[in-house]
Amino acid sequence: MRLVGPSGEQVGIVPLAKALELASEYDLDLVEVAATARPPVCKLMDYGKFKYESAMKAREARKNQAHTVIKEMKLRPKIDPHDYDTKKGHVVRFLKQGDKVKITIMFRGREQSRPELGYRLLQRLAEDVQELGFVESNPKQDGRNMIMVLGPHKKKTEAMAEAREAQAARKAERLRGSESPEDSAEA
Repeated sequence: MRLVGPSGEQVGIVPLAKALELASEYDLDLVEVAATARPPVCKLMDYGKFKYESAMKAREARKNQAHTVIKEMKLRPKIDPHDYDTKKGHVVRFLKQGDKVKITIMFRGREQSRPELGYRLLQRLAEDVQELGFVESNPKQDGRNMIMVLGPHKKKTEAMAEAREAQAARKAERLRGSESPEDSAEA
């Protein structure tokens, strides 16, 4: 078999017994890297450390991944202005975080005969959050509900990066704020 040393150097073609002897001498594991090669390629390495490092790389990659989430906001056609502002604030927050928002207008009783009220409310909301998001799917009636989906202009990863930067800036500001009273006490 062709043997690769612990630091990546080529040892050469050696018999299996010699490779096992070298592995025990270095207190490492003999790992087959390429079984289909002629002769097969093996490497001397600490296999436990290798598995740990590859698991850490995979975990780090998962940490930086962004999951697409659809948040939902439910409204009624005859919503109070203050309630509308509160719901709009939630939609703004979701869009700033990079999430899609599904807005549902629920009609009850006679409200079902006036779908234009819900349509106008959805259009108003879309105009109010225009700088943060866009209408991904136009309002459409679905039984007793009217549904519209808003998508963010920013990608989730960009929003996550901005949030991390803002958090770091706030933390640095707090640290600077806590240092100043001590400095004045020493002087």
